[in-house]
Amino acid sequence: MRHRSPPRLPAARDLRARRRRALVPALVVGMTILSAGTAVQAQTATTESGVRFGVTFGGISTWGVNVEFFEGQYGLDVNLGTWTFRDLGIAVSGRRYLGDHVIRPYAGSGLWFALGAPVDESERVGMALVLQFPVGVEWDITDTHALGLNVNVNRGLLVRRSDPEDDLPMAGGIVPFPGFYYRYTR
Repeated sequence: MRHRSPPRLPAARDLRARRRRALVPALVVGMTILSAGTAVQAQTATTESGVRFGVTFGGISTWGVNVEFFEGQYGLDVNLGTWTFRDLGIAVSGRRYLGDHVIRPYAGSGLWFALGAPVDESERVGMALVLQFPVGVEWDITDTHALGLNVNVNRGLLVRRSDPEDDLPMAGGIVPFPGFYYRYTR
């Protein structure tokens, strides 16, 4: 009798990569449907300009602070954050808000630069430069307060690992980081 080997299953890494690739379009479509279905006119016109200050959870860091300079439906977001207090990340991205509603989607692009402190004497400061595409939805609770959900779709450009002997090439692929934020308009 001939022995049959069981069918080979894809490696776990292949499955995770497929899930990540499917997650981003699903989130974009979901946020667009959500914002279109609950669109209500905002109390303030989007022709205003100003500065917004806020705190972030997730995205480029476990927590962070940000400042957004906006004019009309365009914004320049500067985010400073950390994962473990042994690292520091700064992201600068341009955004385009879609529509003039209380709940409105946005999309943008920018760069994220991260520094990681060495753990021991044999290591050096680690660095990374990442291209990011923030996609999200924002809810203007009042004229001055807003909440937002986003996914930063990231693609590494350059990396310098903290281990000086680690010369492995940078892992390719797109990595989504979901996040949440609160902002106060001054």
